[in-house]
Amino acid sequence: MFKSSRPNNSRPRIAVAGATGRVGSALLTSLVSVPLDLVALTRNPNAQRVPSGVSLAMVDFDVPSSLGDALRGADRLFLAHGTSPRQVANEIALIDAAVAEGVGQIVKLSAMGPPSRLHPMDWHMQIEAHLATLDIGYTVLRPSAFVDILARAGAQIAEDAWGGAAGDGVVNLIDTRDVADAARVALLDDAHPTAQRAYHLTGSRAVSMAEIAEEVSKLLGRTVTYQQRSAAEQREKLLASGLNEFVADLLLGLDRLFHESALAETTSTVETLTGHAPRSVAGWLSENISKFRK
Repeated sequence: MFKSSRPNNSRPRIAVAGATGRVGSALLTSLVSVPLDLVALTRNPNAQRVPSGVSLAMVDFDVPSSLGDALRGADRLFLAHGTSPRQVANEIALIDAAVAEGVGQIVKLSAMGPPSRLHPMDWHMQIEAHLATLDIGYTVLRPSAFVDILARAGAQIAEDAWGGAAGDGVVNLIDTRDVADAARVALLDDAHPTAQRAYHLTGSRAVSMAEIAEEVSKLLGRTVTYQQRSAAEQREKLLASGLNEFVADLLLGLDRLFHESALAETTSTVETLTGHAPRSVAGWLSENISKFRK
């Protein structure tokens, strides 16, 4: 494990932005057993979803000084931000604050995919481009789509109403825990602290929605089908379910990438970094099958 470069600091300090998100929370859980000074950056003053022993630091993106205060003394920063129209501005502000405070390395959660105008892929591209102009060590993690997105289909599958505009395309879904494991390795790496790297993270193989339906059918003991819809039909369904236009369009963008098999790439990066094979979609479905029961 790396040693802190800060004077009079016996333990390295890692700041985690997005600590209550899917990857951030899994990352913190994996780091609490390591002799570190962990601080969770949060915008929520009532945040309680952090492990015991992790300190909280409030950040307010409308108060720039709060970013520097939260990062003071940190050696490394894990950077994740929920998808929102403010994502680019907020992440860049946090990156700049980290540089100003002397943080030595940033591990940024990005997204895999082709150059695109689709959100949030285009936003991540802008943030990565800014990061590349700075004199700081960084690791960019570009995972494919998270397998957790299948949880959105839980109620639909239970009601035999699952469908979308993904067509017969395939996607290599990745388990959140594998991304957190890769982030852990990057944050603790002492071999190349000033390196500037990017990793593409995927599961073990690409699958279609029809294959996922087949696996869910086996686990539930009944036939589950994926109903093929046009993009317009799916957008109407999403809006009718109560989602706002922003979220509906994000989900439609994912369906478009799935339809085009734009996230079908398979890499060995998870195993190379962590020493274990990526978790399977079938395994995740088995662990979470209760989400799909009537």
